[in-house]
Amino acid sequence: MKKLLTLMAVVISSAAFAQTFTLKSNDLGGQISNKQFASSFGCSGENVSPQLRWENAPKETQAFAVTVYDGDAPTGSGFWHWVVYNIPATTTELKADAGNFSQKNLPAGAINGNNDAGAPGFVGACPPPGPAHMYLITVYALKSKIELDKNASAAMIGFMLNMNALSKASIVAYGQR
Repeated sequence: MKKLLTLMAVVISSAAFAQTFTLKSNDLGGQISNKQFASSFGCSGENVSPQLRWENAPKETQAFAVTVYDGDAPTGSGFWHWVVYNIPATTTELKADAGNFSQKNLPAGAINGNNDAGAPGFVGACPPPGPAHMYLITVYALKSKIELDKNASAAMIGFMLNMNALSKASIVAYGQR
């Protein structure tokens, strides 16, 4: 009985300290900075995608994807600022400006999908004047790479990510002008 109780205590203790899939950023606190604001649509930011890193992904992860989504955009369906997928499973970080349209800062094999401005890569925040918008930045651990036409919409990529997600982790940042 004593051995059984000891074993149960170890199992409960291990479960209590299990690490969860987590997304972090050195560039984002609670607010989007001028670096992550667009340099178009009436905004004068630097249009640099944020540095992101993740840890404790499921062991069976075959690829990662990252999205930046503004559900407060006045479009009726939100606005996808960045959709990058097929990030190698060995990658745990995207450096700042990985969403650059040249794709020079992406890990080999990763694909910058089209954002809602119609171009591949990151397009910065540019909410209309008024209340702050909430930007949801999510990393997906995927059970397989995503096979899509290079011109697939952000919504179609998002659908495929959700269909293939083992786990996901998010952070939120707000932007206002």
